[in-house]
Amino acid sequence: MNQSTTMPSVLRIAIFYDGTFFDKISKYFKFYHTRASYINFNGLHEFIRNKIAERYSTDAAYCHVVESHFFRGRFSFAAAKLANALEKDRILDQHLMYAGIQPHYHPMKETAEKAEEKGIDTWLSLEAYDMAVHKGFDLLVLFAGDQDFVPLIRKINSLGTRVMVLGADVEWEDNTGRRNWINTSQALINESCYPIMLNHEVDQRGNRNDSIIDGLFG
Repeated sequence: MNQSTTMPSVLRIAIFYDGTFFDKISKYFKFYHTRASYINFNGLHEFIRNKIAERYSTDAAYCHVVESHFFRGRFSFAAAKLANALEKDRILDQHLMYAGIQPHYHPMKETAEKAEEKGIDTWLSLEAYDMAVHKGFDLLVLFAGDQDFVPLIRKINSLGTRVMVLGADVEWEDNTGRRNWINTSQALINESCYPIMLNHEVDQRGNRNDSIIDGLFG
């Protein structure tokens, strides 16, 4: 087996999720893609390990997810109960638990007019940088699409830690004929070492009976 001489024999991977972005992409695959299924966290981690192994000409057995963190705003109990969202929250917690992902929830800013997610990007960035400094993993995987994460990637790059951005560029029409889209910032892509568009991977490899791609769903 050929292994890269510029990386350690065991590659330590840390994954950080922008939870709202992940939720949008997962719902796209469930409701507007032929896969008709949500993204499976365990399958996604296996996909990441294999992509990194492929990049460094090593075996996935030498690529280990040592940290995984999920950041998202969360409604108060009263607001979630009113919206019948308590069961959904519990199901998400269960999926995260069984995938070994640590959740980080921040209170939503709730007003009579609307609810907003505030401070999540900053919190994710601070935690990711702090862990990169003190835990010294080899690769940081950022599942996000917002340009606000560019400063984080630059700081991580300054530590000598490589960054993979896992994003998506998708478009669809909903039941009313309204056009919708989700894009990953080009600036985010440019700053990362290894940008991967998940929809491209699924569409290009999905017809090859690829078990890694199949494992992303269900």
